[in-house]
Amino acid sequence: MSHTEISTLGEFGLIKHLTEKVKIKNRSTVKGIGDDAAVLSYKDKLVLLTSDLLLEGLVISSRFKSIFISI
Repeated sequence: MSHTEISTLGEFGLIKHLTEKVKIKNRSTVKGIGDDAAVLSYKDKLVLLTSDLLLEGLVISSRFKSIFISI
């Protein structure tokens, strides 16, 4: 098995590598796995499904005293 450093793929290359064989199975899925969110259709509404990772020193600064996350 060959190895590839994640840094050589980059963010979008890694997303493509991890998801290229994922098949959409549910009719409610409008747009599947992507960079920021998936779009699902339920009855008369579109629902965005997302998650993200925040890394201290990379994405956020340790100088912040608090982080507010709304759900």
